[in-house]
Formats: sequence, C-alpha cells, structure tokens
Amino acid sequence: MQHTLRQPSAVIRGTGLHTGRVSAVQVLPAPQDTGIVFERKDLAGIATYVPALYDRVAAEKSTRCTFLENEAGVMVQTPEHLMAALAGYGIDNAIVQIDGPEVPLMDGSAQPFLAALMDAGRKQQGARDVIEILKTVRVQDGDKFAELRPLAPGQGAHLHIDYSIAFDRLGAQHMTLDLTDVSAFAQVADSRTFTKRSDVEKLLAAGLIKGGSIDSALIIDDMPGADGAPAPDVFYNRARHADEPVRHKIMDAIGDLALAGRPIIGQFVCAYGGHALTNQLLRALFDTRCAWRTVRELSGIQTPVPAGIFAAETGDFARL
Repeated sequence: MQHTLRQPSAVIRGTGLHTGRVSAVQVLPAPQDTGIVFERKDLAGIATYVPALYDRVAAEKSTRCTFLENEAGVMVQTPEHLMAALAGYGIDNAIVQIDGPEVPLMDGSAQPFLAALMDAGRKQQGARDVIEILKTVRVQDGDKFAELRPLAPGQGAHLHIDYSIAFDRLGAQHMTLDLTDVSAFAQVADSRTFTKRSDVEKLLAAGLIKGGSIDSALIIDDMPGADGAPAPDVFYNRARHADEPVRHKIMDAIGDLALAGRPIIGQFVCAYGGHALTNQLLRALFDTRCAWRTVRELSGIQTPVPAGIFAAETGDFARL
C-alpha cells in the first residue's frame, strides 16, 4: 500500500554541503499517486516544482551528488539522504518544501531526516505499484559496475542490496542489506558521507564541500605523518561503525534508486559505484522494457499491471 505522512514534519534547517548555503526543509503529506516532489519556496511560479525522478537528474552535474532539474531549469541539489530516509520509512507521496537550492547536509547522514519523518508519523493510502525486475540490467565504467537482477529463490519481495567498495587506506568493505522495513534501513541511516583527507583541499579548490566539516563527514586519513609513516588510525575522526563507508554507500544507493518513482523489487549489486552510475542503471532499466514489469500491491497480494499503464512519471506534478 502507498503511504504519506500523517502530518507535516518539523522544519529541518542546516547548511548545504556544496553550496554552503543555509536552507530549511519541511516534508508535507500528499495525495496518493503524487510521488515525491520538491517545491522551491524561495522562487515564484508553478515551475518551482521539481519531481524526484531518475530522468530529472542532470547527469552531467551528478557526480559527487545528485542534481534534480525540472524543464524550466529549476534545480534541487543533494537530495539523496532525504530521499533515502523517505524510502527507508516507506513514504511514497510527499511534497518537500525547501527555501534554497540544496538540501542541508545535517550530520552527513540520513538519520536527522528519518527522525523528523518518524515523528510526523505515517498513514496508509491506496494500492501501490512496484517495479519487479525480470532480467538483469548492467552498466559498467572500468572496474565499476552496477546491476539490477531478479530476486533469487527464497528472497522476499523487497530490494536486496549487495555493495562493495575499496580504497588504498581503507581496504575492501562489503555489505548486504534486505530493505524490508524501517528497522532494516536503520542499519545504514546514521552512516555519514565520507572522503579521503588528501581530497579535501582538492574539493575545496573545485568549489565543492563549502558546507562540509569534520562534524558532518567521516575522513579517511590517507596522508602520512612528518616522518612519512602512515597515520596510526584509518579514520581522521571517530567512525560510527567500522564499516561506515560501505553503509553510507548503501544508504546513498537507496536514495538514488528511489528516483525510479516506485519501489524496486529485485537485487541491486554494485562495486565501486556512485550517484552517476546508479542513475545510468535506472535509465538503462527503463530503456529495456522486457527487463521489468509493474506489480500492484493490495492487501499483501501482488498482481501484474497490464503493460502501458505504468510510466516512470506519474502523478499531478510529473509534467512540470
């Protein structure tokens, strides 16, 4: 079944990671079949609505974060942690009001957004359509790849995530997660965005991470000391989990996959990926019509929807 918030969330205020601008976000209930739609309250006119959909991603800009852009060029930057919290809590329909161009970073995780959503509560709406993966779709860039696969026998009807990363100083990390409910999402919700210490100056010089701080990111300490020896600790600041980086990658992927517009039932397998690769995967999926079908969920029963009924863009705001 579809769900929206029971009441408006508390206002969430903070600084954007890349713009360094302070903005306020409030998530409002929305009618069924609306989907997730951002509303730029700092601008005027109907073109201030930006649907949270994969084909509204400005691919050329979405490397370190995701950029959503409507047909009028109105943008919302870095929505992935909030999108992950909405998906993790099972919210299908919401209007996200924001008074600036970038969703605030907060502590670098999805936890502040999840807490605000859970405080607002959830209410049930009508039947929900989900996307069932029928055939494997894969995108690759060198040693990086991302796949959506059909569920294996015995796996429940939900999104199963298998993620691997590796960095010289960090080593290899791997994690799997079955996104069954909010308690499963809680395993990754508090994982923070991360970077290498050696990259911080480069990112600042590139005009990025203007709003970042040691309190809102996990820093991998890959810089040697004065004697040339490696730093004694892998992390420059305190990690919340030993495998916090791969947990964060899974949380990011949940937010990026939520741009499908419907929950995905299948396996997501990724190695060394990121926002851009996940968006490429969604585009490849919807370009491969035989690789997926729409299934309508109602009272625990799943019924295939006739071809042609579902489009990735649905709801009142999809044409904006």
